[in-house]
Amino acid sequence: MLSHERVWAAIDALAERYSLSASGLAKRAGLDSTAFNKSKRLSSDGRPRWPSTESLAKIIEATGASLDEFLGLVEGKPSAPSDALPRQTSSVPLLGFAQAGAGGFFDDAGFPAGQGWDLVELPSRNDDGSYALQVQGDSMLPLYRNGDVLIVRPGAAVRRGDRVVVKTREGEVMAKLLERQTTKSVELVSLNPEHPNREIPTPEIEWVARIVWASQ
Repeated sequence: MLSHERVWAAIDALAERYSLSASGLAKRAGLDSTAFNKSKRLSSDGRPRWPSTESLAKIIEATGASLDEFLGLVEGKPSAPSDALPRQTSSVPLLGFAQAGAGGFFDDAGFPAGQGWDLVELPSRNDDGSYALQVQGDSMLPLYRNGDVLIVRPGAAVRRGDRVVVKTREGEVMAKLLERQTTKSVELVSLNPEHPNREIPTPEIEWVARIVWASQ
């Protein structure tokens, strides 16, 4: 039976399965870190507060879980140890931002190519060509710190407000917020207020890829 208690229990179980707290799961899905706090599960007058379908879709996408798996958690189906779903892990290519601007590391579509990539393990499946970029320096503060790992998914649809990695044909690689994308130009908002926003003519853009997760 679908109930308020079971839906929230399923969210907690999904977070635990991927070695995350409820707050960590929210951040990984691009939501406010307090979105799944226990204090947010009831309104001020004690009435049940349900998570939005958009939030549920985002955590399913962010963890790589299937809808059937999540519904199984909602239904609270018991499973013997031999039947338990294993923690899903995979390794993706890892490169530092400073190296990403050099030639030979990406193909024309923005997918990893060539030699020199390290590997980093993710607590979820990866079968979509995602890769990792490691933040170097403080140019992305306060959102991303030196050493943070950004998981980038080339080929994913990007929309206004998405965090993206952009590579220009001159080899510059940057992480920004996508403000607007047209056939003429791409408008980007800097993550660090001390750095200027950018408007880059579309012919000068090699590729734009969406950031789907950050190890913060």
